This record gives sequence, structure tokens and C-alpha cells, in this order.
Amino acid sequence: MTMAEWQRLTASPVLYRCQGVLGESEADRALAILDAELAWQRPVLKLYGREHPIPRSQVWMGDSEARYRYSGRDFQPEPWHPTVAALRDRVATLLEEPGLRVRFNSVLLNRYVAGNERMGWHSDDEPELGRAPIIAALSLGAERPLRFRWKHGEGKPFNAWLPHDSLLVMGPGCQAQLQHALLPRRIPGLRISLTFRQILVPAGDSSADDQRA
Repeated sequence: MTMAEWQRLTASPVLYRCQGVLGESEADRALAILDAELAWQRPVLKLYGREHPIPRSQVWMGDSEARYRYSGRDFQPEPWHPTVAALRDRVATLLEEPGLRVRFNSVLLNRYVAGNERMGWHSDDEPELGRAPIIAALSLGAERPLRFRWKHGEGKPFNAWLPHDSLLVMGPGCQAQLQHALLPRRIPGLRISLTFRQILVPAGDSSADDQRA
């Protein structure tokens, strides 16, 4: 068993960082498997009327009903990869330590091959996520900072450094009060992040429970 260390980064809303999630050897193995075995994609999104390929590669994965829409596109999830399903369950169990209980039915995996690949400012506040989502982001590979800024001027922007084998937990209220971005940095090395989330499934659609790996 690993001895995970929890740190609370903000008093309100709940923002946690946990280090030592898997243990170094297991984290190294997971990074290598995901890099080699997933069908990484670089979709084109429409921004301000123009189409652009995203500046990273990604895979949307989850239960078959966990469909997601952002930047004018609908994303149908890939089936759970066994390694990703095992990481999902590990993260969900770990979240019970600070008293957070959530059933993740989807994950967005982002792959950054070098420091110039990035993700712009945003909040994960799409309607499919509900009013106060819990999002847990597992980081594997090169350490990079996730930059946060307050939407309504409550405080100064800040960095949350995310080393290999760390977990960032954005609890209820984070998406309403904060935006985050992975800005370009002169930091070499591969990084893969897995942002586990719960997509709201329409009432009466119970087949999602049969899709867990």
C-alpha cells in the first residue's frame, strides 16, 4: 500500500492535492501503458468561428451513456481501458479519505508531449456535470503547474504544481469560482493527465451501470 499525503490548497472552495497515489513504479508503468496503448486523438474545435486542432492529444473514455459536449462538438466515450478502469477505482477509493464520495463514469485523458502543448483558460462547468461537480485529476509524467484564477476577483492567481503520481481534487464550488489552465512552459517530457468526472445520465437510462470495466 502507498502512503498518500493530502494537502488542502484553498480553504474555500475545496481544492486538494494528494501525492504518492500509486507509488513510483506503478505510476511509471501506467504512464507507459497509456502512452502506448490508447488511440490518442487531436480533434478540431471551433473557437470564435474558426476551426483549430487542439494543442495536445486526448481520449474521452467512460460508460457508453457518458456523452459530453464542449466547444460545439459532441464526444462519444471510448470503452474503458482496463488500466484506466483500475485507476478510476483507485482514485474513487482514495477520495473517501477526505470524505468525498463520487462514482466516476467518465474520464478525459490529455497527453502533452512537451511543455509547448497546453490547455487554455476554462472551467469544467458544462451542464452535463451538474451544479457542483467533483473532478479528480491524476497526473503522470513531467511535473507542470496548473494555473488558477478567481472568476470574481476574490484573490490572486496561483499555481498548483502537479508532480508525477499526484492527484488534484477540485471539489464542489471550484468550477463556479475558479478557472484553470495548463499554460506553455519550457518543461521537457511527456505528461498524461486523467480527469475523472461524473456525467449526469438522463433518468430512466440504467444501462450505464453495465458498462463498468
